[in-house]
Amino acid sequence: MAKLAAVDPLTAPIEGAERREIGGAAVDIVRAGNGRVKRAVYPPGFRWSTHMRPSVETDLCMHAHIGFLARGHIQGEYADGCTFDYVAPQVVTIDPGHDAWVVGDEAAVLIQFDSEEGTARRFGLPEEHVH
Repeated sequence: MAKLAAVDPLTAPIEGAERREIGGAAVDIVRAGNGRVKRAVYPPGFRWSTHMRPSVETDLCMHAHIGFLARGHIQGEYADGCTFDYVAPQVVTIDPGHDAWVVGDEAAVLIQFDSEEGTARRFGLPEEHVH
């Protein structure tokens, strides 16, 4: 008898979520009050400037990210050369104005809390990273 593959609860479909696939990343979005909870799964080799920039009209990611890196390793850099490095399990705060990428052979799973374009303001972050 064939053994069924176990479903990974961290990446399994979320009932009632809106699912988007953008630049190779899978993002599930659920409304929560006047905000959203998002789970983004970034595959190994994913880099914002390579995979997402062609879909948007900015040179860097201008969205703030507040959340919890549940799996994987991500690094990034701001326009001024400041860098960040997060390894799961870790709370993540990333200002707008960054490039970021997955490190290693494991997908990065980021659980985020946002209020769409108002995330930076709502969480008290700058509208763009400054050093």
